Amino acid sequence: QVQLEESGGGLVQPGGSLRLSCAASGEFDTVYIMGWYRQGPGQQRELVATISTWSGTNYADSVKGRATISRDNAKNTVYLQINLLKPEDTAIYYCNLQTRPSMYSPITNSYWGQGTQVTVSS
Repeated sequence: QVQLEESGGGLVQPGGSLRLSCAASGEFDTVYIMGWYRQGPGQQRELVATISTWSGTNYADSVKGRATISRDNAKNTVYLQINLLKPEDTAIYYCNLQTRPSMYSPITNSYWGQGTQVTVSS
């Protein structure tokens, strides 16, 4: 019943910028972490960035200095801004939601969006 809807993907030139959005809807436990992962052609899924409920962030080395992840807790929405896009940023970007019955519960539920295509090419 939990749904994650990504948007903002598309074709952009190298050096350009893109802002992805992911809105979570449905019924779920306390939000713990929201983040973005990506899967390039012939590649495995990899972490791009995450943001916790206390606004702690984690970025992949490949996007550090270029990406900014943010969230709107009231809207259960997470954003990913990527500047200075490179061809190697081309991938399907997936939104991820991790929830817990409580903040310190050892049980974590994970949900995934359907993905949005980002293509960086001139």
